[in-house]
Amino acid sequence: MAVQVTINSLTGTSPYDVYICDGSVSNCVYIATISSPPYVFNVPPPLDTETSLCVKVIDTNGCIITQCDTF
Repeated sequence: MAVQVTINSLTGTSPYDVYICDGSVSNCVYIATISSPPYVFNVPPPLDTETSLCVKVIDTNGCIITQCDTF
């Protein structure tokens, strides 16, 4: 079953580049550029089998927002 991620809110200045990363944030996959939340996406392979994932968002000013969770 696919792991689904929902971004409900963001701080910073749009647009935002969204990435999904492993728990160490060393292996990241670009997902999309969004202008505002909410945004929902499925975790792509090979990260869909990880037990710990981080969402990394970079705003237009280069500020990095990271949120991690364990499944």
